[in-house]
Amino acid sequence: MRMSFIATVITASLAAISIASAGDLPHPDGPVVLTVSGSISNTNGDGAARFDMGTLEAMAGRSATMETPWTEGATRFDGPFLREILAAVGAKGGTLRFVALNDYASDIPSADATDLDTILATHMNGKPMSVREKGPLFLIYPFDQSADLYNEKYFSRSVWQVKEIKVIE
Repeated sequence: MRMSFIATVITASLAAISIASAGDLPHPDGPVVLTVSGSISNTNGDGAARFDMGTLEAMAGRSATMETPWTEGATRFDGPFLREILAAVGAKGGTLRFVALNDYASDIPSADATDLDTILATHMNGKPMSVREKGPLFLIYPFDQSADLYNEKYFSRSVWQVKEIKVIE
């Protein structure tokens, strides 16, 4: 009888571990500002991963001051690394489709997240970005780290007012 109880506890523990490793994400506490869908393994409902601002701001990221074509002078952007968001959802795809609030979409290679310090900016000059100011989320390339990125190729990938990322295999 005792062995049966121990076997049941071990089986339940292994099941709990496999559920945790399947990667269920916590549900957002605040309003959802980003949905990640597609080829991902970690979700928090309906096959997608939804994030509130607090969850995004708690992720590893960077603060960078740079000039961009969309701002005047040196502008500071803060936000999580795109690679951290993709790791959290268990993304498995070569292309990321960024979709803005107005349904504008841009496809970028996932290597832009892994090979560059690309961030999903949540703040500009220390303040949360409103929709009017290209927020709430703005895909920012590390223009401050490499002058080679300061060109139309990367400008067209720098989506503002991001609402969704679709991971495509």
